[in-house]
Amino acid sequence: MTAQPLAIETRNLTKQYGSLTAVDSLSLAIPRGVVCGFIGPNGAGKTTTLRMLAGLLKPTAGDIFIEGVDILAEPDRLPWLIGYMPDFFGVYDDMKVWEYLDFFARAFQVPASRRSALIHDLLELVDLAHKRDAFVQSLSRGMRQRLCLAHTLVQNPSVLLLDEPASGLDPRARVEMRELLRELGRMNKTVFISSHILTELAELCDMVVIIEKGKLVTAGNVREISAMTQGYRLLQIHLLAPEQDTPKALEVVQTMPGVHDIFTTDEGLEVAFAGDTAQQAALLECLIQQGIPVVSFSEATTDLEELFLQLTKGEVQ
Repeated sequence: MTAQPLAIETRNLTKQYGSLTAVDSLSLAIPRGVVCGFIGPNGAGKTTTLRMLAGLLKPTAGDIFIEGVDILAEPDRLPWLIGYMPDFFGVYDDMKVWEYLDFFARAFQVPASRRSALIHDLLELVDLAHKRDAFVQSLSRGMRQRLCLAHTLVQNPSVLLLDEPASGLDPRARVEMRELLRELGRMNKTVFISSHILTELAELCDMVVIIEKGKLVTAGNVREISAMTQGYRLLQIHLLAPEQDTPKALEVVQTMPGVHDIFTTDEGLEVAFAGDTAQQAALLECLIQQGIPVVSFSEATTDLEELFLQLTKGEVQ
């Protein structure tokens, strides 16, 4: 089987400031087309890592590959591969919204014949078309952040590096930003997001990377990490007639391989399950064969914040 191509790869990436090691031999492998959350306690090295990926900081040691390109050896190719949105973004207040995007389009040598259509499409994407002729200083914080995200897309990069894109936004603006990031994922962009809003990352991301003190703690999708950490998955089995069928279901489930523990609920059962996917399928099949009406059979969603606290010793930002 061919390995999935990587959008972002680091090998033993290290950044030192004198005696302080901000990033310590960090090796990442982020596949193309995923939305990946990048989380860790305060001072874990997230922003330093993003700045090295964006070419703004030179590593002390290690290698960085973006879309297979060694960016330390070929730094001139990097601006066309990535779009970077820092945690503290800057805008030019004396420009209109369309002029702001036109400035960056010119910087990336977008031909004049294409610029107008490009600006129109970007403003439509970030829902700012109605603000095209407004001055940047008149925009709300949420609108400014969406405008900054639009400017990271001017050169149509395949990889987006976003440092706290929802920081400081009110709940409505966070929802708008989340929907925009989902849309970028559907456009097959690779989106690498540093954020402290863990509940939103859990809903948004295909995978997460957790670091602490500059070191990789773990990487993968939330369920894989939870299974690895806890040793089991939590299956929720909802029955059509719980009061009648729960005792019989309990008898069936406790005989099946992979069952770690069983809890009764108002809807049926919750099962701490350590088996593989084949054993999980066999468990459902056995319940059906025994004539037990199953309304739903699913794996419980893991709380990313709880998982983060289990894996790190620091504080959630």
